[in-house]
Amino acid sequence: MTFARRVFLIAAVYGILALGPQYFMEAMVGRDFPPPITHPEHFYGFIGVALAWQLLFIVIARDPVRFRPAMPVAVVEKVSFGAAAVVLYLQGRLAAAVFAAGLVDLVLAALFLAAFRLTPRVEPPSA
Repeated sequence: MTFARRVFLIAAVYGILALGPQYFMEAMVGRDFPPPITHPEHFYGFIGVALAWQLLFIVIARDPVRFRPAMPVAVVEKVSFGAAAVVLYLQGRLAAAVFAAGLVDLVLAALFLAAFRLTPRVEPPSA
């Protein structure tokens, strides 16, 4: 299995396991990270969009060469949350647990970038 396949598959499994249960945790999130959620459409919308990205990561993992052009966009997806988490944490506006999740996304962004660089542009000819 290539590096890109492993990275994107691991990212997808991690993301599904981390995000899926949140569909059932709105009340708990409101209690543990006050104030309570006042715009549930943003909460559920974020989870839905993030889960959709996990499905794209599975698609990329199945054929990294074919879907190589999607890899830089996947990097942007990871950096958009990771960078926001860092800034918000430094401003004292984000819980440490969410900050840690943002750092995981930044690590995944770096791995996605490495996968992009290591994945050939076209399938090498068979011998």
